[in-house]
Amino acid sequence: MALEVDTKDCNALSDAEIAEISDLCAEGPVPWEVGTISKQTEEWVLCSQATENGRLKGFAFYTLERIGGTPAIIIGLGSVARQSKRDSVLKGIVTDLMHRAVMAFPDEDVIVGVRLQTAAGFELLKAFDDVVPRPDHKASGEERAWGRRFAKRFGISPLRYADRSFIGSGDGSLPCVFDHESSKPEASDDSVTAFFADADIANGDVLLAFGWAMSEDLAKYA
Repeated sequence: MALEVDTKDCNALSDAEIAEISDLCAEGPVPWEVGTISKQTEEWVLCSQATENGRLKGFAFYTLERIGGTPAIIIGLGSVARQSKRDSVLKGIVTDLMHRAVMAFPDEDVIVGVRLQTAAGFELLKAFDDVVPRPDHKASGEERAWGRRFAKRFGISPLRYADRSFIGSGDGSLPCVFDHESSKPEASDDSVTAFFADADIANGDVLLAFGWAMSEDLAKYA
């Protein structure tokens, strides 16, 4: 059976679906429990779920909203199962996000923000333009401002956020990041891995990254 991606309002997720999301997380490095997953249904509006043969292979909680008038997709907790088709699962989730974005914000560019703890997480942003941070690029003042806006949206206080490194410091607990492991880790870019040099992953530090979905690209997903 082909991969299927479906999006639900968070308040429509059943207890069984929440438990299945938690079971998937338990197989990865950030084992969020049912209680944490349940809390996400209160903090986010939508949840995309990728399934194959009726089994969950990946998910992402997110919200479509405007930040200072700019259309945005804010991605919260998410994870892709460690299996051979994980690249297809990630692509399916991103495709669904872009479809939802063009339906909500037709003919507009949309900024997409996410919290990450690994370089592999940047694969989520491959489909987007002007990703920040990116190798050989010095972030502009406006780009650092976007980092601060996303930090505020994610509930990271200014005292815990470094706007030049895009690192938000943790408090020792598991952060609600988008978790993904590349199927080709040997192809990872050392300059991307270097973005996490100042992050204390064990403490729950996260890197805020974002990119742009341009209106002409989004039109393909209408």
